[in-house]
Amino acid sequence: MKKIVLLFILSLSASVFSQKKDKVLVTINGEETTVSEFKRVYEKNLDAIDNAEAKDVTKNLDLYINYKLKVKQAYYLKLDTLPTYIREMETYKNQLSAPYLQDTSFIDKLIKDAYYRTINEVKAKHILIRTSKDALPKDTLLAYNKILKIRERIVNGEGFEKVAVETSEDPSAKDDPNTGRKGNEGNLGYFSAFNMVYPFEVAAYETKVGETSMPFRTRFGYHILKVDDLRASLGEIEGAHILVRDISNKGKSKIDSVYNKLLKNEKFEDLAKQYSEDSGTKNRGGKLGKFKPSRMVKPFSDAILSLKSPGEFSKPFRTRYGWHIAKLIKIHPVKSFEEMKGELKKKIKSSSRMQLSDKAVINKLKSKYSILENEESKKILNRKNIRSLPVDSLQSTLFSINDKKIKQETFIKYIRNRRHKPVYVLFEEFKDNQIIEYYKENLIYTEPEYANTLKEYEDGLLLFELMQEKIWNKSSKDTIGLKNYYKKNLKNYNSKELKSVKGQVMNDYQNYLEKTWIADLRKKSKIKVNKRQLKKLIKFYKK
Repeated sequence: MKKIVLLFILSLSASVFSQKKDKVLVTINGEETTVSEFKRVYEKNLDAIDNAEAKDVTKNLDLYINYKLKVKQAYYLKLDTLPTYIREMETYKNQLSAPYLQDTSFIDKLIKDAYYRTINEVKAKHILIRTSKDALPKDTLLAYNKILKIRERIVNGEGFEKVAVETSEDPSAKDDPNTGRKGNEGNLGYFSAFNMVYPFEVAAYETKVGETSMPFRTRFGYHILKVDDLRASLGEIEGAHILVRDISNKGKSKIDSVYNKLLKNEKFEDLAKQYSEDSGTKNRGGKLGKFKPSRMVKPFSDAILSLKSPGEFSKPFRTRYGWHIAKLIKIHPVKSFEEMKGELKKKIKSSSRMQLSDKAVINKLKSKYSILENEESKKILNRKNIRSLPVDSLQSTLFSINDKKIKQETFIKYIRNRRHKPVYVLFEEFKDNQIIEYYKENLIYTEPEYANTLKEYEDGLLLFELMQEKIWNKSSKDTIGLKNYYKKNLKNYNSKELKSVKGQVMNDYQNYLEKTWIADLRKKSKIKVNKRQLKKLIKFYKK
């Protein structure tokens, strides 16, 4: 019952906007509702109604008047000040405003870029000079100048791999004497979209084959990279393998023995379970699942790519992990753009690159709004004890967005428990945050559809609280009232015991309470219907 009433309430909510100045249809306690406002509400669910009686304009106007009276009563009882209501509305506002905070054209571009970088793989090598995320400007400048000089060495003819081993602060570039691991000399092999942090991916795909990029920054520090190749993606491979870790002659003899068993038509899966030393795959018959060949070590990817038919297996080959026999199960080509569009959009929205869309929105708003910073008030950013400054000394305007002034006090509250970044970085974040908040606050004035939907939910939530208080709780707690109602209407229940028809009695009692309450509200209110406009509406909808 509660759900039905709430849905009905939501469908009847009135618009806070009038699309044009038109005639007043009804006035309730001095509040006017125009013809266009009522039409918007009435027509909202008209197509879903197949009952002529339910479509009756006069009956719908009566329901609308009842609704407006209830809304007024909810505000009169200050139900909009309840903490639960405030929290619920705040959550809903954030959900409702989310689509307005996205730059859809920018997201579309990110999707197209991601698809291009999925159907094409890039091969690159890089050099890294580390900087922390919260490094001071002077430290980042030192790192930038350092990698710029390294780039000059490469541009002037020194070999990239040699310079990477000498200068890169990526540990994988150098040999590790402790483990015997061979360094990659900066080589990363082939990769595609979502394999690297986004700034690295962008730099790799925007640098021409054979060229060395200018320095760029990621969360790890400053990089330069050189692109060795760009090729069409080979898609994904579904494969399996048998691994013998011993790289001595004994291991070679063992893998050759397994290979001979395969040649005698023994099952690959059975042999993997029996002989493979890869604990992660042996119990699955050696199955590796789907993978991009470029993500495997080169000897492995070369071996599995040489197989042409599903079910075919390779001769034994060696990698740094040991001796392998690889088997091709299935080739999965890259899907079409239309097939991948939804998947790519989902990945983008859950990745760091979505922040670029947020930034694009903020930059548009910055160009649209008048944002003025108070340089005198900003001097507090240089105070070492900024977080402990007394509140009464923080009343100056830090900056303004159009007509909204943001005081120093608001900024101090924002940074009080944020100590992981420098104050100047937090100030820029805070400013962006306030720009978004200002935009959200003004959505009701700039986006009619948003305002209508928000008002509908706001009123619907209030009326739910009101019905809870006035009808539902009362009907369940007022046992005496329920029994009296049952006795007066006993004939409607075929003289059955209350216990056996309690659900029906409860429902009827709620309807009775609501009718009585509405009658009382109408009695205390001034309601004036413009009969001429009502007749025009009835005539209009009869056509």
